[in-house]
Amino acid sequence: MKNLTVLEHPLLARALTQLRDQSTPVPAFRHHLMECGRLLACEATRDLEVRKVRVQTPLALASGVQLRRPVTLVPVLRAGLALLDAFRDMLPEATIGFVGQRRNEETLEAETYLFKVPAVRVSEVFVLDPMLATGGSAISTLDQLKRHGARRLRLICLLAAPEGVAAMEKAHPEVPILTGALDRRLNERGYIVPGLGDAGDRCFGT
Repeated sequence: MKNLTVLEHPLLARALTQLRDQSTPVPAFRHHLMECGRLLACEATRDLEVRKVRVQTPLALASGVQLRRPVTLVPVLRAGLALLDAFRDMLPEATIGFVGQRRNEETLEAETYLFKVPAVRVSEVFVLDPMLATGGSAISTLDQLKRHGARRLRLICLLAAPEGVAAMEKAHPEVPILTGALDRRLNERGYIVPGLGDAGDRCFGT
């Protein structure tokens, strides 16, 4: 799992504990998910390339930096929307694309129902998909983004299963994966164990 980074941070671990708790109500679930998103965003952007600039302060010229390349955020609908606000707060200049994926509950395969993404050929692209379970939706999304011209891709997820990480590394070995935790396994229905249930359902109250 050479491209996998598990973010170890006490505030993330605390928020994940609340997200896993089945008694956590929807408003609190959203709050803790936003907490996790901000921490993941800070870590995910740590190695973005910058260029040096000089700006005029009220007192003198100062040296600083700007991002070298534009950034595009691509949440995988619908659960990926739960991470979008946190990343958009950190990267307000980012363009945003949307990829809609639904899982066929019989085959567990991803089915695309929406692909609306801006030009990404020169962008740093962050794919936001909270649950890396079988890897189907993430792999399909990355396949399509590459066909759309994306070259600099990263996958950000809240939880990952070993099976999903292995599938990702086989399909897209060069794409870094950042996750809040690596859980034990998938169950027979393709859900992460111990996991936190369906992130989309719990975030949006459906």
